[in-house]
Amino acid sequence: MNDQLENQTNFNVVKTGDWFLTLLIAAIPLVGFIMLFVWAFSGGTNPSKANWAKAALLWFAVLLAIYLLIILVFGAAFLSAFK
Repeated sequence: MNDQLENQTNFNVVKTGDWFLTLLIAAIPLVGFIMLFVWAFSGGTNPSKANWAKAALLWFAVLLAIYLLIILVFGAAFLSAFK
């Protein structure tokens, strides 16, 4: 238990300016996606930023699954309408 507390206190709070820069980088189309993986799985990243990056990647996966489901359903309906 003490080890967990010590690990949490070794990291500084992510400041507003750091979050601003993080969100700016994450908004760049391909670079942001790659940086989410770097922030999520690199060892030196602040735990708050790493957890945020992991959550953002999970949202990408959920939205991708929803989009694929919509394309599949509407694609099948579109193809069956023309047969």
